[in-house]
Amino acid sequence: MTPLRDIRAKFLDYFASHGHEIVQSAPLVPKDDPTLLFVNAGMVPFKNAFTGVEKRSQPRATSSQKCVRAGGKHNDLDNVGYTARHHTFFEMLGNFSFGDYFKEEAIHHAWTMVTKEFALPKDKLLVTVFSEDEEAAALWKKIAGLPDDKIIPISTSDNFWMMGDTGPCGPCSEIFYDHGPEIAGGPPGSPDEDGDRFIEIWNLVFMQYEQVEGGERKPLPKPSIDTGMGLERIAAVLQGVHNNYEVDLFQRLIAQSEEVLKAKAAGDQLASHRVIADHLRATSFLIADGVGPSNEGRGYVLRRIMRRAMRHAHLLGAQEPVMHQLVPALVAEMGDAFPELNRARPVIEETLRAEEERFQRTLGRGLSLLEEASSGLAQGDSLPGETAFKLYDTFGFPLDLTQDALRAKGMSVDVAGFDAAMDRQKTEARASWSGSGEAAPDTVWYSVRDAAGATGFTGYTALGGEDTIRAIVAGKTSVDALEDGQSGELVFSSTPFYAEGGGQIGDTGTISFANGAVFKVEDVKKRAGDVYAHIGQVSGGAIGVGDTGRQAVDGERRDKIRANHSATHLVHAALRDVLGPHVSQKGSYVGPDRLRFDFSHGQALSEEQTREIEAQVNAVIRQNAPAQIAEMAPEAAIERGALALFGEKYGDSVRVLEMGHAFDDGQKPYSIELCGGIHVARTGDIALFKIVGDSAVSAGVRRIEALTGEAARQYLETQAGIARSAADRLKIPASELEARLDALIDERKKLERQLAEAKKQLAMGGGAAGAPAGPETIGDVKFIGRVVEGVGGKDLRGLVDEARSQMGSGVAVFIGINEGKAALAVGVTDDLKDRYNAVDLVREGAAAVGGKGGGGRPDFAQAGGPDGTQAEAGLTAIREALAG
Repeated sequence: MTPLRDIRAKFLDYFASHGHEIVQSAPLVPKDDPTLLFVNAGMVPFKNAFTGVEKRSQPRATSSQKCVRAGGKHNDLDNVGYTARHHTFFEMLGNFSFGDYFKEEAIHHAWTMVTKEFALPKDKLLVTVFSEDEEAAALWKKIAGLPDDKIIPISTSDNFWMMGDTGPCGPCSEIFYDHGPEIAGGPPGSPDEDGDRFIEIWNLVFMQYEQVEGGERKPLPKPSIDTGMGLERIAAVLQGVHNNYEVDLFQRLIAQSEEVLKAKAAGDQLASHRVIADHLRATSFLIADGVGPSNEGRGYVLRRIMRRAMRHAHLLGAQEPVMHQLVPALVAEMGDAFPELNRARPVIEETLRAEEERFQRTLGRGLSLLEEASSGLAQGDSLPGETAFKLYDTFGFPLDLTQDALRAKGMSVDVAGFDAAMDRQKTEARASWSGSGEAAPDTVWYSVRDAAGATGFTGYTALGGEDTIRAIVAGKTSVDALEDGQSGELVFSSTPFYAEGGGQIGDTGTISFANGAVFKVEDVKKRAGDVYAHIGQVSGGAIGVGDTGRQAVDGERRDKIRANHSATHLVHAALRDVLGPHVSQKGSYVGPDRLRFDFSHGQALSEEQTREIEAQVNAVIRQNAPAQIAEMAPEAAIERGALALFGEKYGDSVRVLEMGHAFDDGQKPYSIELCGGIHVARTGDIALFKIVGDSAVSAGVRRIEALTGEAARQYLETQAGIARSAADRLKIPASELEARLDALIDERKKLERQLAEAKKQLAMGGGAAGAPAGPETIGDVKFIGRVVEGVGGKDLRGLVDEARSQMGSGVAVFIGINEGKAALAVGVTDDLKDRYNAVDLVREGAAAVGGKGGGGRPDFAQAGGPDGTQAEAGLTAIREALAG
């Protein structure tokens, strides 16, 4: 049996030996493509090369690209685990030609690969071609020697690929493998083509036309090749199995889940194990590429995948988090081909563990809400589909768990209603979704890049320079000159100005010209990858392409930025030391005024942790150790211990920054990371570090805000002044301020409790003018209704409970008025719940005070409204509802 990892290596090695550059898999989060949520095909990273926008140094490439299809147009999520070949995460093997070879060589390579390198029997293979592509059909007959009945013409769009409504397009040719007559299904193009006997293993796209407006197709000047072979599919064929989940990689992942869950992968439990194995791959790779679980965008898709796997773990009996325990098995299987898994392992494990803990709490809450929602149903009834969908969509409670819970009570779910609500949500999502990829660059910048070349950066060692304008862009258009007062973007061959990147904002400054004109640089950004665009406005005269300018970076501002940037590296190291290796950078902002650092962690920093982080950073600052910077290959840097940002794709050479000395071993650096930013010469240049904020960004992600240098000193001076002023007002020494504040807070809480009790007694005694002291009777029901001033909604529950206790049987209503608004609480004693529902009653009262709805249980419900002046009308409305 050929292991999956050997199949991947053999494919890449074959094409490398035939002049193809092996390209490392791009991150799953697409760059420069606003139309995609995730990379979902092997050609995605080469999209600009195929359109001609980007010029590649090598005209041939091959890759094993990691892909995810679980959101947007390409969504296979619900099928995963139940079919033989659906996955959320998969690898796409591919070979690509950018205007180099075309059909004949592509078909030759494909046939050689499958019949010689992979040694598949020829009689098991057949191909499809686009019905109008007679050239491809003839080439298959010539190169492969296939008979006519094994070359099947397909007239539909299945065999004609298009990038979009316009743009590159061309016919396809697919290779199918015949699993044998014992499996149902017919060849492609037949009525039984949806069966599983004939499986597509490789698709070759012959990109030879350009679709233009109006439907016309023009021949491309440089036809190209894009192919894709699913690694899991070809592994199943080569390993003699029909189901992708039976290949060696999945079998080892499933064996690990069997061991951890103590549940065999057989019978009804088999699909759950397959879901867990597939989703483990998708979630781990997404986290490694910088995606975190959240309630929107990519994070929402990740959370759905994670929770689907966790739900299946729950069905297999998991009572504690288990997904994170499976990560080592995945790293052992795929870490050699994808080293980002090794680097991100602590982050992956911690993210999975924390999310599964949250999901288990969600399950508990969901069961409670389901109990409430179904309390009015009888055996044989169905829970409305809208209610089941709300449990699913709002609280993450899956439909099948809802069905399982109700089945035990002899109830069911209106599945048609659930599906209708789901379809409605998908329709709304499709209508509003406009992509989550990064903004695509304007094509003008690729033309500038071709003409002017990459910008050389001199700012690591210089704050000034002199160079000639190579290009000017204004309003997304190349221009020859800018007049006095006009804004635009200047491009030079070299520059000392840093372009925004790695969290560090762009430099500012001036560029002066011999004619007296000055271009004020307001920002600098990278365009088309490595072109530095100096953004600003010209004054004092006109400037044009070919003019030489004297470049001057704002040095004082740069010094503040470099101190803040270096401090982010030290705080990253301190966070990992204090909180654990699961901490990884999730984003940053480095400006002259402050720094912001986002990191993976599930809870707020304690006061002790904050003090320890600050102490470590300031201790390294006091070491005044020189910052060591070296250029090396990414692999060598990571082997040395450098931290790389997840989701980043590094070039052949990277800058490695080492700062400070480790506390336990002075020969090791305190911090070592890959970074292309600007940094201090010595740690002492940072001067001082102070954390001024800790907040939550999203689930599992925290944010630290901090100051350095003079800004930190001024902040501490201000805080000290506030403390001195407070101590003076209390007429105590500053050293006693904390104890005095504690005493004042305790005294205030005591007074608040006394006031609340007094309000409660007043309310129970009659509160409103003319209100009876005891309960009144409406029909045969006792009723206590009060309007109380200055009592908030959270305090009404106690009043309702007290009133119900006094009456023994009856209905209690309290309406509190605060700042002109009304809060309502209704309580019904247990013996009357069958006659009166507190939710219905509170809604009657809420309507009178301008509110909508209300919620709770049959015995207790609350609501609110904006018009407290109508509180008595609210009581009247509830009285009338009781009277019937």
